[in-house]
Amino acid sequence: MPRQTPITVLALGGNAILRRNQEGTFEEQYENVRSTATQIATLVNGGFRIVIVHGNGPQIGATVIRHEMGRTKVPPLPLHVCGAETQGFLGYIIQQCLQDELTKRGTSRAVVTVITQVLVEGNDPAFKHPSKPIGPFYTKEQRDALLRERSDLVIEEDSGRGYRRLIASPDPKAVIEDEVIRVLVDNESVVIACGGGGIPVVRQEDLLQGVEAVIDKDLAAERLATSIHAENLIILTDVEGVYINYGKPNQQLLSKINRNKLEGYVKNGYFARGSMAPKVEAAIRFLQNGGKRAVIASLQELGKAIKGSAGTQITN
Repeated sequence: MPRQTPITVLALGGNAILRRNQEGTFEEQYENVRSTATQIATLVNGGFRIVIVHGNGPQIGATVIRHEMGRTKVPPLPLHVCGAETQGFLGYIIQQCLQDELTKRGTSRAVVTVITQVLVEGNDPAFKHPSKPIGPFYTKEQRDALLRERSDLVIEEDSGRGYRRLIASPDPKAVIEDEVIRVLVDNESVVIACGGGGIPVVRQEDLLQGVEAVIDKDLAAERLATSIHAENLIILTDVEGVYINYGKPNQQLLSKINRNKLEGYVKNGYFARGSMAPKVEAAIRFLQNGGKRAVIASLQELGKAIKGSAGTQITN
């Protein structure tokens, strides 16, 4: 049996699905994904074994709004179920666009979406300190009314724009469906998994239970990449790579860097907690856990990034 090519996990940033200043219509998202699919299809044609992880921030926010607005007609569903909904519809779009692109190129490879659960710990400190804003903006009056109805919610002012619900973002510990994902990859399927960071679940005795939380998709991508023994983790975003002093006159792109040096920059607080920090943390964890190479790069430079000539290339 011929040796199989290394597995590469692609973590797609939000700009692969919804771009800045777009309304978020189905047509907009579909066209964005179709553009992304052409790049991924080129990699698949080149022999790469690909697993795709994607974000769902705007989409789960919109889903929560739909549930809130429809609550007088039908009962709203819990947040973890909203996560499953967005995994399904975004997986459908990516799956269809990529399958169509491969068919055009005469490539016979199955593309499949796995609705993925990700294990977190019920005693994770994040549950006591919700920090991730989701869903609609509320007025003070709306916030007060919601809190009278549901005292368990955390709703706080967000940058002068109104009040928003804050959700815990616990650390991912394991991907429940990792074994079946590996089987699919070994059978040469292209797999879409851990959408939006995965559906957060805790284990209660021998049973799984969904929880009100969201998981960072880059940290979830690391967990998946490590558990299926991927050699490459490629984190795609809307900037060229990892910068120090980002946005300042002396900003500097880190083109090639080893893990130890990157950890030093983390300790010195070079990366913003809400944007680049989790991507860098995911890259470091992946290499610590046996991965060969992590890359943080622009979506538009995917082809060059995977060949080592673009983005920030990180090794041990």
